[in-house]
Amino acid sequence: MQEERITAPPTAPGTRLLHIGPHKTGTTALQGAFHRARGTVREHGVVYAGPGRQAKDPAIAIARKDPTAEEREPWEAFCTEAAEAGELRFFASSEFFATASAEAARAAVKELGGDGADVHVVVTLRPLRKIMPSHWQQYVKHGLCESYDTWLDAMLRRPPYEDPTPDFWHIQRHDELIERWAAAAGAENTTVVVVDEAEPLWQFRVFEQLLDLPEGVLEPEERHGNSSLTQSEAELLLQLNRRLRDRNWSKWRQGKVIREGVVPRLQSYEPAPDEPRITTPPWAEKAVAEVAERVVAGIGAAGVRVVGDLDALTRRPSSAAEPAAPAEPREIPTEAATEAVLGGILASAALAAKQTPPRAPSPAVPEARAALEDRPVRSVPAKDLVREVARRAVRKMRG
Repeated sequence: MQEERITAPPTAPGTRLLHIGPHKTGTTALQGAFHRARGTVREHGVVYAGPGRQAKDPAIAIARKDPTAEEREPWEAFCTEAAEAGELRFFASSEFFATASAEAARAAVKELGGDGADVHVVVTLRPLRKIMPSHWQQYVKHGLCESYDTWLDAMLRRPPYEDPTPDFWHIQRHDELIERWAAAAGAENTTVVVVDEAEPLWQFRVFEQLLDLPEGVLEPEERHGNSSLTQSEAELLLQLNRRLRDRNWSKWRQGKVIREGVVPRLQSYEPAPDEPRITTPPWAEKAVAEVAERVVAGIGAAGVRVVGDLDALTRRPSSAAEPAAPAEPREIPTEAATEAVLGGILASAALAAKQTPPRAPSPAVPEARAALEDRPVRSVPAKDLVREVARRAVRKMRG
């Protein structure tokens, strides 16, 4: 580890340190480490906000436009907890703070420091070229139906770059994100941490320094539940999303079955090391690099403190980009498809049990369908498994 690169003087006791993400910059790992060590960091004078892994509910509440009193309650409780920390350092992390408007950012800083405490904002960054495929996968997990190539075209070639994911550049145009929050907290109270992916523990060491914690207090989890999808896993979710869209499922219902049922089961599947990953086509790599150069120039001009190598955000891969994913869908590994089917069935059955009363037994299953259900899952083509999860989910939801 290059120790001289870690130059993060500790914040003063009583500081409210707000880590705002953004998404896909190592937030899940950092939040997991703090959550696991919450008792230990308290012994060293740091309160980790809230009872859960991250301060998602308060972040959403303060970022919400014109919230009701009830909708503001998580934020009010958050500010109360911060005030009760007194001279202890108070640390909160949620990538959902990055969704806030400039007005909401000002309100957050003003209200969090309402008792006269200092508020310091921390932004973690990774190269945009790595964020693009990762964030697209996250959208797919939440119901997006556009392929990676189609989405890239929309985000990079079609002004105003808002359809189909209008929040993407609001979150991931990092110079503008930093400008919003630095205007609220002050450039002198804003720190940018450039994540070094070659040294996974480096980010933890930086936050330990910011909070005056002993080195080694923060350690990574063996595995967390937000891993990247392979190309075939993403294709499976795309097919499911499109089928459910065609059946006019609500976003809420689809989220319950896909995001809370299929995705967790799918991520329990361990892909083979040689399974193809999602790759960015050369034209998009070039376009993203041009955006990254503008972003870094903006950050450099903002006057904020930067910890790490800012130039790493514009560094292009030393070797030629891998070929773009083929247009034709690849065969989905049966084991992965099985996990997805199981997750969808379990989630839809649980949801149906909460919403609909039992009904009389169904009529006899048609012969062709019965033959499919009686076959061992390993002998069923992946495309039939995808079709089956959609059929069963709809049947369960209808009661």
